[in-house]
Amino acid sequence: MISKLGWGSRTQAAQWVREGRVRVNGRVVRNAELPVRRGLDRIEIDGQEREPASRIALMLNKPSGLVTTVNDERGRATVYSCFADAALPWLAPIGRLDKASEGLLLFSNDPAWAARITDPGTGPPKTYHVQIDRLPDAALLAALEVGALSNGEHLKARSARCLRTGNKNAWLEIVLDEGRNRQIRRLLEALDVSVLRLVRVAIGSLSLGSLERPVAHAQSEGDGFAVA
Repeated sequence: MISKLGWGSRTQAAQWVREGRVRVNGRVVRNAELPVRRGLDRIEIDGQEREPASRIALMLNKPSGLVTTVNDERGRATVYSCFADAALPWLAPIGRLDKASEGLLLFSNDPAWAARITDPGTGPPKTYHVQIDRLPDAALLAALEVGALSNGEHLKARSARCLRTGNKNAWLEIVLDEGRNRQIRRLLEALDVSVLRLVRVAIGSLSLGSLERPVAHAQSEGDGFAVA
């Protein structure tokens, strides 16, 4: 219930319960799976009763070089460094972009909305602009839509088209119906194509547009992200 009310992640909530920081109806609880009735039971954290957090969604233009996690065990910079001082409530990333990838990354404290975005069957399509190490032909574009096997998984694009070409490389627009781990990179690798750059430009009707990237992992609100 703590995560559903937008106060923290399920992992954080379970840790608070283990530490004895959570009370339900005045009693300390130690069971993180204890059923709680929303609107009927009183929940306190560190002795303070909490009201449901206002639901917000945030769009970030993720730079390359950041990992999509709250804390990284290897000490790498995370996407949270982009808005650490923005006085926002707890937010969770909706889906992920790997360290080398860039572009649109959504955050929210609304688990139900996040689940609709990430649902592989009914969630919105994700659009990417991908620079590859060669000039594509019709056969490659068709192969991306037919798909290929990678580690036993059949990966494919909903659609693929060429945006523009240079002398030795090109930019493709690739649309996915679902977002499996490193799906585009793995699909192209299975077709012997290397990715030079990968930018997510849209999730459904939400477009990256002219949203600026944070500069030097900026900490100030309004630089590189927008609150919807």
